[in-house]
Amino acid sequence: MASETLGTDDLSLPKATVSKIVTEILQPSPGVAFTKDARDLLIACCVEFITLISFQANEIAENETKKTIATEHIDKALRELGFPEYVQEVLASAGEHKDALKSREKKANKPGQSGLSDAELARQQEELFRCANAKFNQGPAE
Repeated sequence: MASETLGTDDLSLPKATVSKIVTEILQPSPGVAFTKDARDLLIACCVEFITLISFQANEIAENETKKTIATEHIDKALRELGFPEYVQEVLASAGEHKDALKSREKKANKPGQSGLSDAELARQQEELFRCANAKFNQGPAE
């Protein structure tokens, strides 16, 4: 299988993240715990599932002579592997992720939205550096 050639022994998911997902999704019942062995098994299953979907999506992309795996390749891989019930949720998550990236890009471009020229921004930055340097050179406050 693909996992043998890819060396999934070296692949994992963050244990804390998986534990958080499990506790958020599964309503904990009093006296019921999710053991470390169960968590580790879940992680192994997730890695295997991701590997399987990735391998199939890569095959689909290669057959279409594409060098990049796109959302439609994941969609097609899920359907071909018998997981059509996941497609709608995966596409919805992909859309949410895309929207979140757009939001981050807008925030990251904040200096460009200030209306100040690059020269003015550089001048302000130099002034801040001068103030910080002067404060540092003063030494500790007594």
